[in-house]
Amino acid sequence: MKKILLIATGGTIASKPTEVGLVPSITSDEILELAPHIADLCEVSAIQLMNIDSSNMSPKGWIKIANCVKENYENYDGFVITHGTDTLAYTASALSYLIQNSKKPVVMTGSQKSIYLEDTDARKNLYDSFIYACDEKACGVHIVFDSKIIVGTRARKTRTHSYNAFDSVDYPTVGIVFNGRVIYYLEEKIEGETIFYDELNTNVNILKLVPGISPDLFEFIGKASDVLIIEGFGVGGIPCYDGDNSLVEKLHELKKQGKIIILSTSVPHEGSNMEVYQVGYEIKGNLHLLENYNMTTESTVCKMMWITAITKDVEEVEKMFYKPISHDIVY
Repeated sequence: MKKILLIATGGTIASKPTEVGLVPSITSDEILELAPHIADLCEVSAIQLMNIDSSNMSPKGWIKIANCVKENYENYDGFVITHGTDTLAYTASALSYLIQNSKKPVVMTGSQKSIYLEDTDARKNLYDSFIYACDEKACGVHIVFDSKIIVGTRARKTRTHSYNAFDSVDYPTVGIVFNGRVIYYLEEKIEGETIFYDELNTNVNILKLVPGISPDLFEFIGKASDVLIIEGFGVGGIPCYDGDNSLVEKLHELKKQGKIIILSTSVPHEGSNMEVYQVGYEIKGNLHLLENYNMTTESTVCKMMWITAITKDVEEVEKMFYKPISHDIVY
């Protein structure tokens, strides 16, 4: 029988109603008591690492979770992390960079309704997560939600209330949990030594373009950033209103200051390609901007936090950014 560690961090799955709304207050031991059939799958232990709404999850929390896995790595066959849904995709992405080449499964899950309720998706999501964590082929960082097994770097919350809250963005789901067993669509192979990291650079910010955006915003947010990710329109580009190059000039100034700029897209699927239109082609070439292509926003942010905690050398950052990790970028 495999040994699995439950790491509880809070979220809706652990919430109870109060006069001011749902508040995480159910402990890890109580979660297991409310899902007794998990004991039939494996030998399970639990740690209450934190008990917070996932809106309050931060890079410090990501590091704390990764360190908990590291400290217990040799003593368990796998890990299940309960977490709120709102920032679950960010945490899964962050753990994909903080815990690399894990031959043991690190499984994240949560729910749209509390495990405290009778009518809830919590017990199924939790049970499915343990089924996957106990599977012989399971490895790496994944989200298990609504029966789907999603690579940690490709997940996104796409619905606020429905049980099928998460999708795998521009990458197939690894498989599903069906009738108590794992059915794989893709076979994953982990190569290399398992590596843990414990530093992130939080000076990574996103600026979403809106029509008529002020150039001053580029300067304002750029000053507070080592990395500025710009979510543009369509396949990507920087507008030039009535021949005014102020936006491009601000980016040029930021580049001179050593800022790393990444062009992205606000479109949910199929990624960016700045070379399609003139508004992107010339700017990318002239300013030598990075582009995240089909990476998710969540994985782009977390990858840059990880990279720039290691180095801020522009050439090395570019090299590391375009190196695929856990299927985060697909060429």
